[in-house]
Amino acid sequence: MISRRKLGLLAIAVASAAALAVAAGALGGASAASCGDVVLNENSWVGSSANVYVLKVVLEEKLDCNVKVANITENQPSFQAMADGKIDVVLEDWDNTLTPSNQRYVKNGSVVNVGGNGITGVIGWYIPRYLLKQYPQFKTWKGLKGKESVFKSPESGSQGMFLGGDPSYVQKDRKLIEGLGLDLKHVVAGAEPAQVARWSTLYKQKKPVLFYWYDPQYLNAQYDLVRVTLPKRFNGCNDDEKTNAAAKTYACEYPSYGLDKLVSGEFSKSGSPALAVVKRFSWSAADQNTVANMIAGKKMKPQDAAEAWVKANAAKVAAWTK
Repeated sequence: MISRRKLGLLAIAVASAAALAVAAGALGGASAASCGDVVLNENSWVGSSANVYVLKVVLEEKLDCNVKVANITENQPSFQAMADGKIDVVLEDWDNTLTPSNQRYVKNGSVVNVGGNGITGVIGWYIPRYLLKQYPQFKTWKGLKGKESVFKSPESGSQGMFLGGDPSYVQKDRKLIEGLGLDLKHVVAGAEPAQVARWSTLYKQKKPVLFYWYDPQYLNAQYDLVRVTLPKRFNGCNDDEKTNAAAKTYACEYPSYGLDKLVSGEFSKSGSPALAVVKRFSWSAADQNTVANMIAGKKMKPQDAAEAWVKANAAKVAAWTK
């Protein structure tokens, strides 16, 4: 017969073993929910760099994630990369989920929209404000008609030059020019830094320039630009010239974009604690422009700029990681 004392000792041993098992299970659960690798996609505009590196710093500092940064072109290439498991997160999508060729990724669940990043984006045609002193009619596209030669350049010959955006961006300006019947030649300087160098040089010389541009963009605080009013949107208005529809279907202004965050279908089911932070990530155009200016204006490394912003904005970061 086992004595009461031995029974008591046995009970203590069993309880201790149970406690250890619970503790081990808890540790195992924490390990299962650890962050691991997260791949964020950085696009070619500096606002995207601001998004990516701020979230990178937050995930590394708060969740001990191993964050990698990819550089895959927006639109279909990045959608395919999410489907292939090459990237996990896109933090600034300009309504590319609505493009017919991308709908299949959304429908089959390989790309998942997890909400807005807090910013509304605008794309359009821009001119320097100083041009309005001599040509007040340039406020609207109708005022350009018959005056296109004001924007002549060596590349455009007798036509006016329209300076297009970075070729990797979704745009429709060739078709829009045709649809509006304007005597303009679409000219591409190259990637965004080359385009900026071209129009900013003309701006500093007080010369005429008409170009594709957008907001938010930190340079808009440094240059006084005016968006040219284009025709209102209509049912069937087309925004991607790669669809190669009739020119008249493009004869409307670009939409305003609620900028979305996208994740791969695989990441959405991963159980990663980083997913909750991605879903909560939201900031203002002013926040983004602040970091973008540190990177492109003050020539700080993106990681250093992001660390400085995160340190100065603890309350905003806490809302993402709560």
